[in-house]
Amino acid sequence: RTMTKKPVYLILGVPSSGRREVIADLVTDTLTGEGIALTLLSGAEQESEIDKHLGIVAYFDWTSEHRFVAEIPDACDMVFVVTDGRHNPVDQIEAFRDWLPGSGCELARIFCVVNCQLAEKTPEIVAWYDACIHFSDVVFLNRREGVSNKWISDFVDRYEKQCMPCLFEMVRGGRVKNPALILEPVARRISQAFDDQTTYDLGDIVVEDEEGNEDEEFKAEKEEDEALSPKIDPYFVRRPGGRRLKEIPDIAAILKL
Repeated sequence: RTMTKKPVYLILGVPSSGRREVIADLVTDTLTGEGIALTLLSGAEQESEIDKHLGIVAYFDWTSEHRFVAEIPDACDMVFVVTDGRHNPVDQIEAFRDWLPGSGCELARIFCVVNCQLAEKTPEIVAWYDACIHFSDVVFLNRREGVSNKWISDFVDRYEKQCMPCLFEMVRGGRVKNPALILEPVARRISQAFDDQTTYDLGDIVVEDEEGNEDEEFKAEKEEDEALSPKIDPYFVRRPGGRRLKEIPDIAAILKL
């Protein structure tokens, strides 16, 4: 699809998954001699030697109200936002979504980078990855050294059996197979959180025929409209007390941070 604003890519994953390596490869391959990339990192991230390959590097903060705050300079051509891998990704995705309309950017894709070594030896983290992959267009399988092929196959098969539309890509030596294809702004995520939220509530409207019965053609159209209207994402739904209805593991506790 054609984008009318700066493309922004949201990158999910734990701090040790190699997210910056993936971004560096995408930036190096895509913007060779032309264009400027901006990579936004959480203020909690440590500086790294690889940062010099990320284009312009800036830091963002989460407010006490879980709002995402970041300014995008006019000079950049594409933006990568690396979430804080030590905190709840759903809170950050929701805050990012609320920031997006006034940012001057347009969501291109959401990536999740999986630390396969960590996931293999820490089964409880899979439910955390379930949430990330629910929102993702592309899932990168990284840190695979020493991980059995069967585990990787079972990990991917589990999502494919759920008919998850996202792409699964192997990262080899920090390199992505086809960067141009990966960056293509085509949605492959199951979540509708970033779809057009304009809806038309036809629930109380009834069109009757001459005999006072509801018009069947209009009824069918109304049901089709309701089925196609974006619903609130299941991970965003909250209980009356404020807690998420669909809770995920505490990543900080798993990582023992």
